[in-house]
Amino acid sequence: SEKEKGCIFCTRLKRRDSLKNLILYRGRKVFVIMNKFPYNTGHVMVVPMRHVGQLERLTAEEASEFMALIQRTAAVVKKVLRPDAMNLGMNLGRSSGAGIPGHLHMHIVPRWNGDTNFMPIIGKTRVISVPLGPVYKQLRAEFRNG
Repeated sequence: SEKEKGCIFCTRLKRRDSLKNLILYRGRKVFVIMNKFPYNTGHVMVVPMRHVGQLERLTAEEASEFMALIQRTAAVVKKVLRPDAMNLGMNLGRSSGAGIPGHLHMHIVPRWNGDTNFMPIIGKTRVISVPLGPVYKQLRAEFRNG
């Protein structure tokens, strides 16, 4: 469809190379992708495969798998990265701050005591202590094990 042409989630999902596209896991209706510009090490997103921007427009099957994969992803992130806490959230619509308002997605951001997560807010700078590649490999291995 016309909407999907510019959607990064739809574009990446169509490509087969999961590492290059940072896709950690593909379910039946939902997938997990690392954020290319993370707020913190291990920042991932759980995304429906169908291009849909509103939570209430998910089918019952999509909603069920979406929530189940959010739970599984949180468990994988906890096991592999051992954060002290996590932020989970969705920005629904452009006015809420959604960078990709047309395609629903849940952010899962690991947090550690004393992390520098405030930097994007005050300095428009992101401090990432671990490169994406090694974190991708660790998380992907755990998805394959589970």
